[in-house]
Amino acid sequence: MSPSRRTLLAAGAGGAAAVAVGQSPAVAAESAESAESADEARAARRDRLRRIIGRMSLEEKVGQLFVMRVYGTSATDPDQADVDKNLEETGVRNATELIAKFRLGGIIYFGWANNTKEPHQTADLSNGIQRAALQQDSEIPLLISTDQEYGIVARVGEPATLMPGAMALGAGGSRSDARRAARIAGAELAALGIMQDYAPLADVNVNPANPVIGVRSFGSDPEAVARMVVAQVEGYQSAGIASTSKHFPGHGDTETDSHTALPTIHHTREQWQELDAPPFRAAIEAGIDSIMTAHIVVPALDPAEDPATLSHPILTGILREELGYDGVVVTDSLGMAGVRTKYGDDRVPVLAVKAGVDQLLNPPEPEIAWNALLAAVRDGELTEERLDESILRILELKSRRGLFKDPFVTHQGVDRTVGTRQHLAAADRITERTTTVLANADGLLPLSRRRHRNLLVVGADPDSPSGTTGPPTSTLAEAFTELGFSATALSTGTDPEQATIDEAVAAADGMDAVLVGTYNVTADSPQRALVSALAETGVPVVTLAIRNPYDIAYLPEAGTRASLASYSWTDVELRAAARVIAGRARPAGRLPVPVPGADDPEQVLYPVGHGLSY
Repeated sequence: MSPSRRTLLAAGAGGAAAVAVGQSPAVAAESAESAESADEARAARRDRLRRIIGRMSLEEKVGQLFVMRVYGTSATDPDQADVDKNLEETGVRNATELIAKFRLGGIIYFGWANNTKEPHQTADLSNGIQRAALQQDSEIPLLISTDQEYGIVARVGEPATLMPGAMALGAGGSRSDARRAARIAGAELAALGIMQDYAPLADVNVNPANPVIGVRSFGSDPEAVARMVVAQVEGYQSAGIASTSKHFPGHGDTETDSHTALPTIHHTREQWQELDAPPFRAAIEAGIDSIMTAHIVVPALDPAEDPATLSHPILTGILREELGYDGVVVTDSLGMAGVRTKYGDDRVPVLAVKAGVDQLLNPPEPEIAWNALLAAVRDGELTEERLDESILRILELKSRRGLFKDPFVTHQGVDRTVGTRQHLAAADRITERTTTVLANADGLLPLSRRRHRNLLVVGADPDSPSGTTGPPTSTLAEAFTELGFSATALSTGTDPEQATIDEAVAAADGMDAVLVGTYNVTADSPQRALVSALAETGVPVVTLAIRNPYDIAYLPEAGTRASLASYSWTDVELRAAARVIAGRARPAGRLPVPVPGADDPEQVLYPVGHGLSY
């Protein structure tokens, strides 16, 4: 077997460094011995893990590839409503029974599944899951995972520390901030027993109309995205948890949401190499633990037009062989429509493993998926040796993350780590550096407590990403009140009716300024009429895009005189935006994506790097 690309790059970098600093032969020999010792240790670890695999039954091997959801706050005694949901979906009552039935290798946590109500509960759930795993014949600990991207996707909420999301960090532009945010986040997840995070995104968001990625991406510049991805991989993995770059081979240029349909990416092979591949290459070279697949079609990479999750040319031919990746490959959720449109739920897991996948995430019909994979091995479509390849990668990851030594967590560890004063203060400081001022005509910003004391806050109030923060208008009003303003909140929603607009105009009477929180404004959005009506009152209007920074292109001119972007609407982003608007923090964010014109997408209103200061 030829050496992987990562090995070749590491060897080349090491040789160059030795020449550059003039290493003595003795030092060079010591470095070589150290590398040899690491190789020997890895070989010994693999031998131990292969012996474990050799003792596993076929059913245990099949189960080790699955990562499933379960409802409930407890592994043994969930609420009756969660018991009912588990019985309906999987025929079991709780996580302990789920692990015994399917011999699982992993479980994914969701807020909506009631897995992450509060830190001690989450830690207890994790411990219960690990006890159930160690009671099985193979005694292999589980890998507990979640989607904790921060920003608009967060499964663990307050009182845990919430960090700014990817595009906000991209606006901040600081690799050290991105690294520190991930290190803090990783430490808190580890304290809860969550040892695999499906972050950071390596998608390059080159399409403003992208409905599924957007602010979840660090930006539109492949090299800038690559730098931030590496920083976050280093941060998460230095905290002891596995990070996951997604969605391979790149989900940044689509106008279709893979949750609801199967998108097609029309990049040529050359465009893919230039736009989509760099962040994944960088993640691999940084030693990324796992990579998640995308439910997308890329004809230039696979003429058969299979979803990438099920594509052998993409996952084995490109990811494994061309990019030299030898870590764990995990699917995006198998419950998403993008992977279910072409094949049935019984074929998807089999085809995914044949394509090169190791972990099968969140199948919609767990029993169908599990039995289909088992039958594929028994019927000879898949070999047991093929399963062993994936299981070895999974067990190596579990070993590397310390699960074989001690998979349990403690309340004391939670209290020492999760949502500490130091972590919360760091999150505030990092986030302040991400808020971006896009326009500031006539020097309206920063608002003054003397000239703009009475402040009306109106706008959209989308549900909290984690279920624990907001609503945005109230959060902003409270933040301004703490800063010495007299602030009033009025929720007008994303589609305000005329009566709501009239109410906002009446509320603006006597105010010194109005702040409007906008959310994904489009050409026909009633939010435009709201901004126009408020501007016509003569009261100064400030707009804050609380999700996509593209809103400013669709707002009437009166709403673009003073405008900012926060890139998400959790409390940490909104409080930081309030401090910037009030002049308590200097605006430092710079657009990581261009803002095109509403009528002419080829016209760039605000380029990458744009951002005002004061």
